[in-house]
Amino acid sequence: MTDKEKKSEANFATRAVRDGYVRTHENEHSEAIFPTSSFVFASAADAAARFSGEIPGNIYSRFTNPTVRTFEERLASLENAECCVATASGMSAITATILGLLKTGDHIVSSRSIFGTTTVLLENIVAKLGISTTFVDLSDLTAWEKAITAETKLLFLETPSNPLLELVDIEALANIAHKHGCLLAVDNCLCTPALQLPIDLGADIVIHSATKYIDGQGRCMGGAVCGTKDVVGDGVYGFLRSAGPTMSTFNAWVFLKGLETLKLRMHAHSAAAKELAEWLVQQPEVKKVYYPGLESHPQHELAKKQQSDFGGLVSFELKGGKEEGWRLIDATKLLSITANLGDAKTTITHPATTTHGRLSPEQRADAGISDGLIRIAVGLEDIEDIKADLLRGLR
Repeated sequence: MTDKEKKSEANFATRAVRDGYVRTHENEHSEAIFPTSSFVFASAADAAARFSGEIPGNIYSRFTNPTVRTFEERLASLENAECCVATASGMSAITATILGLLKTGDHIVSSRSIFGTTTVLLENIVAKLGISTTFVDLSDLTAWEKAITAETKLLFLETPSNPLLELVDIEALANIAHKHGCLLAVDNCLCTPALQLPIDLGADIVIHSATKYIDGQGRCMGGAVCGTKDVVGDGVYGFLRSAGPTMSTFNAWVFLKGLETLKLRMHAHSAAAKELAEWLVQQPEVKKVYYPGLESHPQHELAKKQQSDFGGLVSFELKGGKEEGWRLIDATKLLSITANLGDAKTTITHPATTTHGRLSPEQRADAGISDGLIRIAVGLEDIEDIKADLLRGLR
């Protein structure tokens, strides 16, 4: 049994540190970075065999690079997937999935509760290619099934959703998708494989914005698509090879370092977010708190069933509207006013005018994004300092 086979049998935290890498002849301990655009072949015949796929090996860093491959293999291991394709960003991962697997005339059923830019992608760009989308309420399984037509090829969702942290029963939805011959794609950005394993629950495809929790410190852009070799390893990889939304070698190395601490960080984010959510519930200026770790959350039991923890995102609605929301945000001194999430630094944003600002008022209303909604991605600072900073705006 090889070292790699031994690693694949290990537990999550060990695989996050060890899987996917074979040392070079230099015997380095940390994974090497291969900042090269191309690779040299032993002969013309060797070059031809690699280009044709007759033998495996590096060809060109747009679609084959050892550092990127190490990241792909490690993330695939953590997601319990057969393979992974790394991309330049989370949005390019979604784009590669759709354009690599669907064609003109096909139909998508998507959750209405998705990242605003994903909605724009589906309605303004993908629609131009003759691929239509029907949006449904995330947790309504009946609505999902009713929306499926003979042309439906893909069901797409985020769970938990951003920013309202709504959930869907992944296993039940996977059964519906497969009954109708559709693929189920789950954006696992908010949980990561440290907290949720959609493939184990029946999903066919898992999508990531590695920019978020996989990096963990807000340094690099990247995305990933995980799944089976015949779906992701063929269709999605084929799109990447020709269209080129490639992950940079340096970014792949940073994400490898992020995976090493992923489980520790995700549980630390979750613990702090749960404490903050419980504190926010007690504040008189707060109308409603959205966090699946609260017993008051309508899908708390489902979250306990399909997640190992509740995540680092907390959203809450103020009793006032946009003016109150902006006033609270502007009063903070510690929290970072930025739309990114998954950072070691706590971030705060007003979704209606940032992450979902490109949507029409009607689309925001359908998605439940009110003008008084605030989203906080809880970082790794002391939770008491975070509370004290928020009090400046709340009071």
